[in-house]
Amino acid sequence: MVRVYNGSLMYYKGPVLVPNIYDQWFRLNVVHDVDSAKVKVYINGTLKIEADGRGGTSHAFKCGVYAQNNDSYYMESRWKGIKVLKKCD
Repeated sequence: MVRVYNGSLMYYKGPVLVPNIYDQWFRLNVVHDVDSAKVKVYINGTLKIEADGRGGTSHAFKCGVYAQNNDSYYMESRWKGIKVLKKCD
């Protein structure tokens, strides 16, 4: 899960991937290798984190926002050019 807390883009609740992310476009790429239980997150083509997967047998991508602690009445995310690719067997 990639999300924003206090203006910083984070992987789950940390570490910070990009500070001061509000009001800008950026390219997000996520590579989730389920077989090796690894996740790689790239921002604007730069690898920001490689982390262990969080398990589970069902995985999904959501483009949007979730309410969080001290959420505002206005939350927005904008997405364009979305591609979901799957490794062929």
